[in-house]
Amino acid sequence: MKINKLYLFLIALALVAPTFIYPVFLMKVLCFALFACAFNLLLGFVGLLSFGHAVFLGTGGYVTGYLMIETGISPELGVLAGTAAAAVIGAVYGKLAVKREGIYFAMVTLALAQLAFFFYLQAPFTGGEDGLQGVPRGSLFGIIDLSDNSAMYYFVLAIFLFGFWLVHRTIHSPFGQILKAIRENEPRAISLGYNVNDYKWAAFVISSALAGMAGSTKTLVFQLASLTDVHWHMSGEVVLMTLLGGMGTIFGPVVGAGVVVTIQNYMSGGELGNYIHIIMGVIFIVCVLAFRSGIVGEFQKLMKKNFG
Repeated sequence: MKINKLYLFLIALALVAPTFIYPVFLMKVLCFALFACAFNLLLGFVGLLSFGHAVFLGTGGYVTGYLMIETGISPELGVLAGTAAAAVIGAVYGKLAVKREGIYFAMVTLALAQLAFFFYLQAPFTGGEDGLQGVPRGSLFGIIDLSDNSAMYYFVLAIFLFGFWLVHRTIHSPFGQILKAIRENEPRAISLGYNVNDYKWAAFVISSALAGMAGSTKTLVFQLASLTDVHWHMSGEVVLMTLLGGMGTIFGPVVGAGVVVTIQNYMSGGELGNYIHIIMGVIFIVCVLAFRSGIVGEFQKLMKKNFG
């Protein structure tokens, strides 16, 4: 099956999915899939491990939620505002972080994220520990009422497809090839005359903006923006989603997000709910030890081995 036909098949499947699966669950998967795709752009294609990416998810959610409650702007403008705010924060944080490498980059991003977490905890417009509750979904372009879950699902799907397309276009562009070159051999990229810090910074901003878009969309779906979205646990979850699905693959983050959200959704309500973090930790260990390429990566290896 050619890749373009595969995309068309998956889009068609997504369009009919609400007929068989609860739309709110699907929207949650799409929001986290977009978040994981944004993170994978940075980790999988640039080689930068950010331990504070949740700050962009939460920033997008808080900005969108606050504007929807206080000003009543339309949801598309709310998402754009949240995305822009995350991009601005990403531009500032990126300038500070990309000058460091390896574990130092990870620690800088974590420290900056914790700084933002405590700011959002104390800031009056975030609602503190209570968060922003009752965020209205509004009407898309003033016409389509998004209080209906079916209408909201297709809006979320459109946002996800745009974000996925942007990631796909980025990694398959000349810019994306330079990012891969930096990941594989940064000294050689420098010797070829590329300013690697500028390329890293640009990738960081794009990733931050897409993470903010995911957070804005998630806030509209659940009509809630809370500290959970900016906590370091959320940054850890997106690392798990990316590694489980397949770091450096285009579909890996989507699959990883689907698996993690499904496990959390169906296990949190039962007796296993108290052990959900232990279960996720075991899955992470098994993933790292047994199939380091992730679900999609191992599948691609198997297909290449059997079919060439």
